[in-house]
Amino acid sequence: MVLSTESRLQLTPDLSICRILNGMWQVSGAHGQINPKAAIQGMFQYMDAGFTTWDLADHYGPAEDFIGEFRNQLIATRGKEALANLQALTKWVPRPRKMTKKLVEENINIALRRMNVESLDLMQFHWWEYEDKNYLDALKYMTELQTEGKIKHLALTNFDTKHLQIIIHAGIKIVSNQVQFSLVDRRPEVAMVQFCQQHDIKLFSYGAVCGGFLSETYLGKPEPRNVDLATASLRKYKNMIDAWGGWRLFQELLSTLKEIADKYGVTITNVALRYILDKPAVGGVIVGARLGVSEHIENNAKVFNFSLDQEDCDRIDHISQQSRDLYQIIGDCGDEYRR
Repeated sequence: MVLSTESRLQLTPDLSICRILNGMWQVSGAHGQINPKAAIQGMFQYMDAGFTTWDLADHYGPAEDFIGEFRNQLIATRGKEALANLQALTKWVPRPRKMTKKLVEENINIALRRMNVESLDLMQFHWWEYEDKNYLDALKYMTELQTEGKIKHLALTNFDTKHLQIIIHAGIKIVSNQVQFSLVDRRPEVAMVQFCQQHDIKLFSYGAVCGGFLSETYLGKPEPRNVDLATASLRKYKNMIDAWGGWRLFQELLSTLKEIADKYGVTITNVALRYILDKPAVGGVIVGARLGVSEHIENNAKVFNFSLDQEDCDRIDHISQQSRDLYQIIGDCGDEYRR
């Protein structure tokens, strides 16, 4: 299987990524046990299919260690040149406190060591409390580490438009911001997308398939109870669906997506991902990889084999217009983590 060239994005002059990023949140422990050997073998399968870009974090359990071991096995089996096809985008999520160069560098060094790299492709920074302005110091020190070669590019995770603007105006170069963006959660369209377009910042969307809810699995099914939701992601996104408009409206959305999917011979999930990928400023979507558990490689590849027409988008938008305004209910991107 070879992905089309449309599957790639030149995020920066020296960093090409796959527009479907393999999310590693699933190895954090909230989705059941992961067999490390099976996980690494699964990573080879993704890589060989063209899904070469991984989204991870310091707190995603052994995710950074998996990247390090995967790199070791790539070198051992295919030679060092095979590493050129691998992109690993990690995060640092410190607790708010005074930031010093020493503290920042120590944490960057941990990521470098765990991932077995000399320089991080992309460091996506998250900060829990905007009232604590030390996030600007952390980013300033990371910019220094970027100059020193330990970080190639700086990015953010779950920053709202106001604070992204503060960071940009402080002279810090940001290449991407990772936010929730889906057919259910369209808050980025209110302000974030326009700001990112103006400042050449890409959005990485997570939650684009709502933890699996945007699939045939839930089409025509009764509303699940909390006890029926086996993973942290399902519980999280069921709450989003409830806030958005509830199960009845969600079934209308799934029915519409199914009709569109059948038109192209693809799946509901494919349509949900394609819709978000086509949005302005969106660089990529993160799809959870249940390494060694359930693989969705062939299905994900279909996303790059069709295009939505205007009628498709209008039908989807018609459902969205009947939903509640999550921007008014929750706030801007990432505000759900700071309430």
